[in-house]
Amino acid sequence: MTTPATYSRPAIALHWLIALIIFVSFPVGLYMVDLPLSPAKLKIYSYHKWAGVTVLILAFARVLWRATHAAPPLPASIPRWQQALAGATHILLYGLMLAIPVSGWLMSSALGFQTVYFGVLPIPDLIAKNKLLGEQLKFVHVFLNYTLAALVVTHVAAALKHHLVDRDDVLTRMLPLLARKQEKLR
Repeated sequence: MTTPATYSRPAIALHWLIALIIFVSFPVGLYMVDLPLSPAKLKIYSYHKWAGVTVLILAFARVLWRATHAAPPLPASIPRWQQALAGATHILLYGLMLAIPVSGWLMSSALGFQTVYFGVLPIPDLIAKNKLLGEQLKFVHVFLNYTLAALVVTHVAAALKHHLVDRDDVLTRMLPLLARKQEKLR
């Protein structure tokens, strides 16, 4: 079995779709918590929850895909410690993409607010209503989100460093169109 030079199309599609949903959901989550109680706030909360369920489904698909499809190897010029750090960062990113929606789901369940996916499919509560636990889970949900934000910033910075400073193919493995543009410029 040969290792690919770039990520597969499904892996790329899942990566960017999940990234897009997270990039929209994070600021929406920050915005919605300070809104006064109103039908608009409840609607925004529903959208945020739908995005979370969607990320959970897509992240699960991404993990399954990754478990059955080899990732392209990192360039040999990258020191082993950086390769290990990249691997650990990816594991943490996958874990957070699964844990954050679950923490939100648990929080909603504990606070007594069932999620109805796209207003049609009721998602069963995972735990019984418990306001104190719900508040603790809110803290966990926020903490995990800020941890994800920090990891995403690090992930993006590392990809840009590899592209702009090291001039290797780390970024182009996830952006094959960028690789084609570079080849045309050479």
